[in-house]
Amino acid sequence: MSAQTQTQSKSGEAADTSASIVWFEIPADNVDRVKKFYGELFGWKIEKFPGPMDYWHIDTGGGDDTPDGGLLKRQNPGHQGITNYIGVSSVDQFLAKVQNLGGKVCMPKTAVPQMGYFAICQDTENNTFGIWERSPSAK
Repeated sequence: MSAQTQTQSKSGEAADTSASIVWFEIPADNVDRVKKFYGELFGWKIEKFPGPMDYWHIDTGGGDDTPDGGLLKRQNPGHQGITNYIGVSSVDQFLAKVQNLGGKVCMPKTAVPQMGYFAICQDTENNTFGIWERSPSAK
């Protein structure tokens, strides 16, 4: 099975990727402090997503082939480090592969309505990463 998948570029066009990083998330205890840090450090623009959830979009300012990210309030003391999301063709298939290769599923397949599905995993060395399947029909 190939890790090749399609993701949507910032311009809205489909782009082939080969298990590339498509998104990242940064947890924070103090959202304003970390917004200022990354804004001043890299010039990133960080704006709250509309809606009730406290989640911010990080615009890295790169081209269509570079990932943007998200910023969220730290969920618990163990919620440490930046989580990279890898684009895959099927979250279900890759969750099975993760487990077959000795990794763990930390958060099962979850829908982001009208955008896609994600899951959070751990590799054999306890490093956390996410997988992302683009699907405009996700519910």
